[in-house]
Amino acid sequence: MSRISLNDPRNYSNRHLSWLEFNRRVLEEALDSHNPLLERVKFLAITASNLDEFVEVRLASLLQQVEHGSQEVGPDGLAPLAQLKALAAGIRDFVADQYECWNQKLLPALRSEKIRILCVSQLSNRQRDQADLFYARQVDPLLSPVTIDPAHPFPHVLNKALCVAFLLRRRGRLSEMYVGVVTVPRKLPRLVRIRSDETVDYVFLHDLIANHARNLYRGYEVISAGAFRVTRNSNLYLHEEEARNLLETVDSQLHSRRKGDVVRLEIDADADQEIVELLRARFALREWQVFKTPGPVNLSRLFFLAEQTPRPELKFRGFIPRPLALDAESKNIFDQLRKGDILLHHPYDDYNPVVNLIEQAARDPQVLSIRQTLYRTSEDSPIARALMEAAQSKEVTVVVELKARFDEAPNIRWAKSLEDAGVQVSHGVVGLKTHCKLALLVRHDSDGEIRRYAHLGTGNYNPSTARFYTDLSLLTADPRLTQAVQSVFNFLTARAERGTYRPLFVAPMDLAASCIELIDREAAHARRKRSARIIAKVNALLDPGIIQALYRASQAGVEIDLIVRGGCALRPGVRGLSHRIRVRSIVGRFLEHSRIYYFENAGEPQIYLGSADWMPRNLYERVEVMFPIHDLQLRRRIYEEILLSYLSDTAKSRVLDHDGKYTRAHSLPGKVNGRRFAAQDFLVQLAEGKLRYAATTIHGESGDHPLAGAGNGASRPDQLKKAAAIPHLNLYGR
Repeated sequence: MSRISLNDPRNYSNRHLSWLEFNRRVLEEALDSHNPLLERVKFLAITASNLDEFVEVRLASLLQQVEHGSQEVGPDGLAPLAQLKALAAGIRDFVADQYECWNQKLLPALRSEKIRILCVSQLSNRQRDQADLFYARQVDPLLSPVTIDPAHPFPHVLNKALCVAFLLRRRGRLSEMYVGVVTVPRKLPRLVRIRSDETVDYVFLHDLIANHARNLYRGYEVISAGAFRVTRNSNLYLHEEEARNLLETVDSQLHSRRKGDVVRLEIDADADQEIVELLRARFALREWQVFKTPGPVNLSRLFFLAEQTPRPELKFRGFIPRPLALDAESKNIFDQLRKGDILLHHPYDDYNPVVNLIEQAARDPQVLSIRQTLYRTSEDSPIARALMEAAQSKEVTVVVELKARFDEAPNIRWAKSLEDAGVQVSHGVVGLKTHCKLALLVRHDSDGEIRRYAHLGTGNYNPSTARFYTDLSLLTADPRLTQAVQSVFNFLTARAERGTYRPLFVAPMDLAASCIELIDREAAHARRKRSARIIAKVNALLDPGIIQALYRASQAGVEIDLIVRGGCALRPGVRGLSHRIRVRSIVGRFLEHSRIYYFENAGEPQIYLGSADWMPRNLYERVEVMFPIHDLQLRRRIYEEILLSYLSDTAKSRVLDHDGKYTRAHSLPGKVNGRRFAAQDFLVQLAEGKLRYAATTIHGESGDHPLAGAGNGASRPDQLKKAAAIPHLNLYGR
């Protein structure tokens, strides 16, 4: 067999097209009748929100490359223009599928459940009176209609703001045609609930406005109306080295973002063509950038429908996350951490212990200082408020990332509030985003020792998203880790660089090289006929260096299972290259966000967690941290409870083939135990105490774990540690 080139473009998928495949997997959840109906509506809204961000950032950036004449190709060999053509066709097909899902699947299903989306003309007389009253009291006072003429130029249309365009004719002047534009108030819900005795009824706000156009444009005849929305380039362009104050620079750029070039126009499919052409010319768009929508222009606002409709039986069953229980001898979490590390798997484990750690530290007179990173947090963050409280009595330093995309404005507000409260606020290292999730507490303990305590996580310090993002938190007093965390903070606040931050891997210094070293080590073990295996769970796999290392490991004999939620540029299953690599993606009730890295290491396994995906931006353009799990019991939990369960999923898992296409795992041969198994549902039941560990071992006669005997392309993981008896999960309850 001829030698395979690792640089061959045929061995890489395009990152943008791969992302589009991810969004299609989310759309599949909206189509899946196994999901509760209102959750399906929410999944459709998520696809629209995802696409919005993709268009205003990724597609906008690609358009700029084409306009600048860039011929730079990626690992897949596609130049920007070729990528743009493929994306334009792919997005158009995807949007068509979104509206088919809404019109052909969800709307009829909602009607069958007596949830109706009505036109104003379909309302009963009593409902029409309600709608008119709502319009008069809450909508009309907020509207500013504009008629385009020499004295009234076209109004500035904000990014993603819903508007209604009207084709108008002056009464008595049949030859004079005008266009009117009304911006739909952002403060009002896009769906207006109309009371009904037997059904749950809504009308779209823009439909209500269009219905009252005669009052907005007196003296005109309204020929037609059409809702529209523009998506603008939302990239920030900063020159940090020249910025005297990064906070002020980001703040000013946020205002410029509102005026970015238009990338996409969405408009009601029934809008008059004269309106369409006027808008297309106004925003200087090509035809492929205009999307005529056979339904609501802004599908992302269907979140409101899913959240506000009072039908709990049509939503996911709620559950209470597992609380953290301290042992009887521990007075507080600091006592507990001196006995050993704590691992939390959110949202199955309660996020409150992370919040409580910071809140308790703020009030504890024995805590001397707190250091924390903030990348994204909630609008009313209890952690940020605790840090402000702590600043009244101790040293508090917070590294606030101002360039967290689409969270810049709230982060600026928090940075100013923290500074006003006496917190020492830093914005990290110039030229690098601070994406690592770290907190470090220094405490004068009752035994007279001064100790460090740390939280290291894979997700943001955001209690709101922690309810539906899967992430891992490590709470520790291990001096090896806490000393290294302090060194990372010194780098962030003073750029005090070290040769190594071991046992941590830190980007952009050594994280990429360390990952490649670990992958290459597995390859070396395989060549020596030692046990070699890699399991990695990431949000995206796009870095060419990492991919090539994985290809080399596969060629050397390493069995590799990759759980990649989003974009994946690696092509698995290619003979002679990646035939030992399997890739799956899990899209379900919770957003998979944790990053886990397992290396078999000839029977002495190592597990790392971290904030970084295997993407160039994470490895080289951000400060990221990857940290080891030293405690054997915690490693067992990650391996058995989490990784094996994900590899066993047949309900929400899709398997990637060498052509870049995904197939539902349950439709492949060898369905586990003859039934669909959903890892997320299993983890919820485990957290609720409805399941327990069985007393079987990896090499015992089990079959209880869903992976046992699976013929779905996943090979069974090897022993976690030599001679260690590791329990299997009993899926059949107590």
